[in-house]
Amino acid sequence: LVFTEEDKYGLYSNLLFKCFLAEGVVCGHDLFVASAKEHPDNILKELPAPLLDDTYGKELGDEAAAVKSEDFQDSMKIAWRYQNLPKMEASPTTYTKFGHYYDVSKKMSPELCQLVKWHSFYLHEELSFEPKMKAWNMNSGYARLLQSIQKIISREGFDGSDPQKKPRNILRIGIQSLGSVLWGDDVCCSDTPEDPHSLTKFLYVLRGLLRKSLSACVITVPAHLIQNKAIMERVTNLSDMVVGLESFIGSERETNPLYKDYHGLVHVHQIPRLNSLICDVSDTKDLAFRLKRKLFTIERLHLPPDLSDTVSRASKQDLAGSAKLLSSGCGAMAIGKKHLDF
Repeated sequence: LVFTEEDKYGLYSNLLFKCFLAEGVVCGHDLFVASAKEHPDNILKELPAPLLDDTYGKELGDEAAAVKSEDFQDSMKIAWRYQNLPKMEASPTTYTKFGHYYDVSKKMSPELCQLVKWHSFYLHEELSFEPKMKAWNMNSGYARLLQSIQKIISREGFDGSDPQKKPRNILRIGIQSLGSVLWGDDVCCSDTPEDPHSLTKFLYVLRGLLRKSLSACVITVPAHLIQNKAIMERVTNLSDMVVGLESFIGSERETNPLYKDYHGLVHVHQIPRLNSLICDVSDTKDLAFRLKRKLFTIERLHLPPDLSDTVSRASKQDLAGSAKLLSSGCGAMAIGKKHLDF
């Protein structure tokens, strides 16, 4: 269960959400898309086109050429004594078979989408078919969604109940903007919501369904709207992996020269730990994302080598804090610090 905290305007988290679904299409997995904001049919029509084989090499070659030209321009600005230092690689340089890359400027072809079986759940259609119900003492929208997921898992054999008749496959579940007002939940509306436990109960039951089936789930949540920190802590504890996206749009970092090469930060709050009852809580803050001409990439945050006179005092303090985090690596892990080296 991957819990993704949406950025303020939901632009980049929505892109990450679609990349997860697109990877399922390319790998031949079954899809289950649930939303209360956008119809799942429209989400599937907007999936990014995969870069496969020759296309991948060509597109990544173009990106590499653009990066090299940027590096050449930067080398003209850096002092000569720093030019010969080894440079750290931030972008993928060699092709690996684990996962695929996607061209976000193009849509996936309808023929490719039709090769996989997909199921959709649009809350407003589901509630219009039948009267509202309140099962398991939770929100009716959540209860209906759980019933739909359970039905797909048992009917399509993802729980291993009928392994002889059909080959094993994986179900990818994507739930968009869970916890928002459109789902009928009020956790985003006030600090003391009337029904603070519906979201927690939903995730508890969903995690049980995921544990007993061949399925993986990505949920995006507008966490910046949830005022009650206790609810966020409970939700975090019920997730395997928690990732937050912080966009620079509308913030002072958008014009900050420290972050001119990036569009936002990636916060890895929690990652699953094998053979353990609890997850690893991370406070790593050195990952950033940027939307290039065609690729959406997550990279190690690179800071400029020097500060000009135009950078403010607050920016310098921000740089100092980031530099401390960037300097912590595997050596720091051995002496008991919590920073992870990616």
